[in-house]
Amino acid sequence: LYVDGVPIRIYKNRESMGIPYPNKQAMRVHSSIWNADWATRGGLIKVDWAQAPFTVAFRDLVLDACVSYTDSPDPSCKKTYSASRLDPGVHLSASDQAKLAWVRKNYMIYNYCADAKRFPQGWPRECSLGLYS
Repeated sequence: LYVDGVPIRIYKNRESMGIPYPNKQAMRVHSSIWNADWATRGGLIKVDWAQAPFTVAFRDLVLDACVSYTDSPDPSCKKTYSASRLDPGVHLSASDQAKLAWVRKNYMIYNYCADAKRFPQGWPRECSLGLYS
């Protein structure tokens, strides 16, 4: 997932390794303001409700997506996008890897692959594979 040309999220398709991948239904993008205390390093970062009301606006929003009007992926999407965008073997460039590392360092506040309380019996398989492997 890219925002303003910067990668902010990567989740590689590793179905062949038995790791679930969300490709059986259309994906959605939602934006909301919510109390995420549970997801902020165990509640260490609190929402300052004294700063309310919160206002959010999108300016010059451009979405590059294949729109589906059902819960199933639209087969014509594969024709819309080049094979390189759909190929699970495609890797981020060194520049995009550096940008993603910067985003993760400066903006990511929760990583389920580091949440020992949530996974006391061990991490999900994808956590040991690394982002780019």
